[in-house]
Amino acid sequence: MLSKQAQLKAAAALQGRKVCIIGDLMLDHYMIGTVDRISPEAPVPVVRVTNETRVLGGAGNVAQNIAALGGSPVLFGCTGDDPDGAALVRMTGEAGIESRILKDPARPTTRKTRIIAHNQQVVRVDSEQPDPLPQNLLDELFSALRDVLPHVPVIVLSDYGKGIICREFMSRLMDMVNPLPRRPLILVDPKPVNYDLYKGVDLLTPNTKEAGEGAGLAVSGRDSVLAAGQALFKRLRCKHLLVTLGAGGMALFETPETVRQIPTVAQKVFDVTGAGDTVIATLALALAAGTDLLTACALANHAAGHVVAQVGAATASGADLIRSIESLPETEINAWLG
Repeated sequence: MLSKQAQLKAAAALQGRKVCIIGDLMLDHYMIGTVDRISPEAPVPVVRVTNETRVLGGAGNVAQNIAALGGSPVLFGCTGDDPDGAALVRMTGEAGIESRILKDPARPTTRKTRIIAHNQQVVRVDSEQPDPLPQNLLDELFSALRDVLPHVPVIVLSDYGKGIICREFMSRLMDMVNPLPRRPLILVDPKPVNYDLYKGVDLLTPNTKEAGEGAGLAVSGRDSVLAAGQALFKRLRCKHLLVTLGAGGMALFETPETVRQIPTVAQKVFDVTGAGDTVIATLALALAAGTDLLTACALANHAAGHVVAQVGAATASGADLIRSIESLPETEINAWLG
């Protein structure tokens, strides 16, 4: 069991900690309305839009979560040279995020448009070109990273499969950080197609579906989670693994032989959009503050429990995190292995 006092102390230590986020930037576009009829042109609903919003998605949402918790994110990514890209740059500034955002005129800014009626998603429309960065932009990215990485304790790789995280990127990143006197921890929110790129990282945070795809087996319960974790350790030689289990909470593989389950604290679930971003953001910030991994996971569990109770991609503030810790019972930790 983790005491409230230990978690509150860890939550207070998040303020001002610096984390570097590198990954796929995207614009999350929501068109919200009502459905009163079926189209005469095709058997599809006609959505009458009453509200429209744009928010930071992907790596931008991770950075926004870190800023909301009181941290100091430094965000690296790429957009197209278009109005959506300009909007993303403006929104990062408004969120208090320090950023180094490259522009690629050969690709559109990644945008996900979700059309929602009566609190149900009707359809999602994606605009993207998920090619790896061209060589000149990759060189520009690493030129900027060279000045930042020696001064950050944690790096988050937010991989949505849109081109930033590729084989050459990972090779150059490892070559840059491994010789550093104080090598930063590398945390990855994985994309299954890129699993083999993550060999030797410090922490992976897949959900059950992603863990199963990486392990090559179906994951549906405790035994299959344990089997998937063992397979991922064998495949990637990562240091730690955190599998998010939805309503089942989290399974923390401190090592292949030591696995702890943290039950969920979510009281209600309206929307899981962005919950993975909240988990890795909170973990990264807590680890940057020197918190032990198990306590960091407990904080991430509280933060995720807050955001899934909101509609759309949401964030948890430092006050939200403290309120959740204070109002709920002390966190029970279950030994699944070891």
